[in-house]
Amino acid sequence: MAHVTVTINAKTYNLACDDGEEEHLTKLAREIDRRVVKLKSDLGQGDETRLMLMAGLTVADDLVLSNERIQELEEELAGLKNEFLGPESKNATARAHGFDEDKFATLLESAARRMEDIAGRLG
Repeated sequence: MAHVTVTINAKTYNLACDDGEEEHLTKLAREIDRRVVKLKSDLGQGDETRLMLMAGLTVADDLVLSNERIQELEEELAGLKNEFLGPESKNATARAHGFDEDKFATLLESAARRMEDIAGRLG
């Protein structure tokens, strides 16, 4: 088990994390600190607990919006797959217009992997 020291709102916290996750945890702490600093600038000093709660809520809001966007993109991707890689008659039409199915399938798989990676980092 590794340990990391982070600073949020000018306070130092010693945190434990899995080995190899130190840099990631430090990055997350910097993001929370950035949000707390912005909230202090926007709202004034205020109570530490309230600032942390507000920072957490802004993170949760970003997470919810990102997950909604991922869902939209997954639905759009499914529609594109269905449109271009669906029944054989559609494939024949696509080929007649110079559509490269293999290249498109590779692009779709790459997009799906990127969306899964984003979802993993957000979740």
